[in-house]
Amino acid sequence: MNIADKYRLRVQNCVGTIIDVHGMIQDQYEVEESLNQFQDLEEAIRELDMNLISELDVLMLEQATNALLAEFKILFEAGKLGTGWRGYPLN
Repeated sequence: MNIADKYRLRVQNCVGTIIDVHGMIQDQYEVEESLNQFQDLEEAIRELDMNLISELDVLMLEQATNALLAEFKILFEAGKLGTGWRGYPLN
């Protein structure tokens, strides 16, 4: 696997994670518009020339995704946003 494919996979994982979290919270909050934006982003990533992306770009996206997950972790642990990823409890 070349570096561009590795970057694409890492970026897709971040966006997919955000979409999964969105799916868990959408029942409690009206966030449909943002889901559409992330789905559009997911489609755009398929067309993006990953040769224009740097390791730093991917690291920033991964750090932002991790920060978002850290914010939601507190709410999931308190039981305010469901049980966790696809129904699995958070430990």
